[in-house]
Amino acid sequence: MSEQEARLEYMLDTLLAELPAQKRPEKPTSAEQRRQLARALVNVRPPGAVSAAFLEAQDAFLQEELRQKGIVYPDEIAPRPAVPRLYRLSLWQGDITRLAVDGIVNAANAQLLGCFAPNHHCIDNAIHTAAGVQLRQACQAIMARQGHAEPVGQAKVTEGYNLPARYVIHTVGPQVEGRPTAGQEQELASCYRACLDAAAAQGMRTLAFCCISTGVFGFPQARAAEIAVAAVCERLKDLSQIERVIFNVFTDQDRDIYEKVLAG
Repeated sequence: MSEQEARLEYMLDTLLAELPAQKRPEKPTSAEQRRQLARALVNVRPPGAVSAAFLEAQDAFLQEELRQKGIVYPDEIAPRPAVPRLYRLSLWQGDITRLAVDGIVNAANAQLLGCFAPNHHCIDNAIHTAAGVQLRQACQAIMARQGHAEPVGQAKVTEGYNLPARYVIHTVGPQVEGRPTAGQEQELASCYRACLDAAAAQGMRTLAFCCISTGVFGFPQARAAEIAVAAVCERLKDLSQIERVIFNVFTDQDRDIYEKVLAG
């Protein structure tokens, strides 16, 4: 058994032991299935205390996973100097949890605790999975102090833990059915402005945005991209300390949309 497999085994045993005996699934035989089970158990785990031994094993496991995926640095991503107003902007397609920027933006829900759906493919789930259980604990502490659901259009900052990014900025975008209203468009723009303001207040110089409110939140992708670029360009006029903003996309469709918006 490799060192990485031993870490995974320890994590699985610890997570399974937290469950009532009658609810414990059998450990699968393949390494990939065990990895998926560990992720699922972390996804559904409440933000409770965890042992130092578990954190040591988890952190080493996640750092090795990151090493295998490969870290991407901002200077590896070309800026767009051809258009003067866009000289601090970049577009990058890939896994946002690989970006070694000062901060990445998470499209959160109003509970701010991450996605509890096992192995869900949303950005919230991906970021919490790669960061480790500490991120949910940090978000729980924020919510306990706040005492109410996170409003749309604001931003909260946590550490990045096992991410290559130093910080995660959590923002809740508007949920849309059909065509967005003017108010919902303003709320989405507010998400981008609030994240930039939070980044500047924290001393960040590089920031990567996901596609806020698209996907399960239903905001039309093309209109969301237009709002994102316009809001970021406008706010950056007053935030000279932020040197680079990266629009991170995952799908080819979103890449093509952002290419058109930035070209226009």
